[in-house]
Amino acid sequence: MIPPIVVSCGWATHAGLRRTLNEDSLLVQAPLFLVADGMGGHQAGEEASAGAIQEFAGLIGRPAVALDDVRFAIARAKSRIDALSDAGTGRAGTTLSGVAVASVDGVGYWLAVNIGDSRTYRLSDGELEQITVDHSVVQELIDAGELLEADARGDRRRNIITRALGAGSTGEADYWMLPAETGDRILVCSDGLSSEVGDDVIAQILTQHTDPQVAADHLVAAALEQGGRDNITAVVVDAVHVRTRPEGAGGDDDIDIDVDTLPRAEATGGVQ
Repeated sequence: MIPPIVVSCGWATHAGLRRTLNEDSLLVQAPLFLVADGMGGHQAGEEASAGAIQEFAGLIGRPAVALDDVRFAIARAKSRIDALSDAGTGRAGTTLSGVAVASVDGVGYWLAVNIGDSRTYRLSDGELEQITVDHSVVQELIDAGELLEADARGDRRRNIITRALGAGSTGEADYWMLPAETGDRILVCSDGLSSEVGDDVIAQILTQHTDPQVAADHLVAAALEQGGRDNITAVVVDAVHVRTRPEGAGGDDDIDIDVDTLPRAEATGGVQ
């Protein structure tokens, strides 16, 4: 069975220039493309991020997944990470961000998910858009008009997150359903990339290098050139073919199918 989105992808990860341990984990197997950035010290972060990713293993190989599939996997991941902390591994926690291939009436959609400050972007028609919203103190200050986006990367509070899987957080993940188009390029990355490399440079690299593996390698290299102060992970996913609704199919009821899930909710964000 041909999946609703046929993809080509590449990935790269690096411990960075100041860390001996890489606490990032990733999943790059259709229909899932995820990055988790662990935290907690004493290997707790490494175990937390790896454990979160492992809870999605049962979905690998499906042509598409549903929202409930992802939500249940996240619930299992949270329980698993909470158990790590209870076992004395440390205050284990992890971010999680990425996309899954989804289908709405047979049409290809990106199902994006995020908790924490790892990010998911989409490059479409030459324009780079950050799909996810950071769960961080800095983002809350930007939203409140108390901090300019231009100053965010240099703010001393940039590494303080407000939601995570584990680490004592009770915050929920955000979800978005985005209609996919052939030619879409998705980037999923840990904050080790986005905190070192600006969106303008990210867009330039994604546009310049058509091979997704080459693009991922250059993104990580760019972060290392800027100091590589944290673990760095980049996953690049290209939509090679997207199943669309045949011309004339559907009706007026289909026009706004994704309107309710695109914006972030006013207070809590996403689907609760």
